[in-house]
Amino acid sequence: MDQKPCLESLTVKTSHVLPPDTNTHGTLFGGKLMAHIDDVAAIAAVRHSRKPVVTASTDSVDFLAPVKEGDSICVEAFVTWTHTTSMEVFVKAVTEDLLTGDRKVCTTAFLTFVAVDESGKPTTVPSVYPESDQERQLHNLASQRAERRRERRKESKEMAASFGTDYPWN
Repeated sequence: MDQKPCLESLTVKTSHVLPPDTNTHGTLFGGKLMAHIDDVAAIAAVRHSRKPVVTASTDSVDFLAPVKEGDSICVEAFVTWTHTTSMEVFVKAVTEDLLTGDRKVCTTAFLTFVAVDESGKPTTVPSVYPESDQERQLHNLASQRAERRRERRKESKEMAASFGTDYPWN
C-alpha cells in the first residue's frame, strides 16, 4: 500500500450560521459544531483510505471562541497519522464575521477513524507522511496522543462495566 501525503486528505466545509443553528445566546450550538467536525473529519478519513470508515474516538473538543449567528464557520480536516487500520484526523474550525472579515480559530480537535471492509471488519489503510512543519509537528506527537486514547478507552470500559446498564446504580 502506498504512502500518501497529509494534504491529500484535506477537506474543507464552510457554512453560514443561521438562527436554527443557534442557542438562546445567539451562538452556534456546540452539538451542531461537533456534527460538522465529525462529518468533515470522516470525509478526510475516507479520502485517505478510500474505504468506509467509522468514528472510533473524539478527543476533547475545546470551544475557544463563540460562533455567532450571521458568522460563517469553516471546518478543515486532514489525516495526520495512521496505524494499521486507524487514522488520526486533525480538525480546525474558524469562525468569520462576514461583515468585518474578523476570523478566529474557534475549535480544534483530534478524531480517530477505523477503516472497515464490506463486512464491517477493520481493514488496513495506507500510511501518511507530513510535508510541512505544522504537519510534522502533528505527526511527531501522534503516537503520544494515541497512547493517551488507549488509556482513556481502558478507563471508559472499566467505568461502563462498573455502572452497567441498570439505573439506579446502587
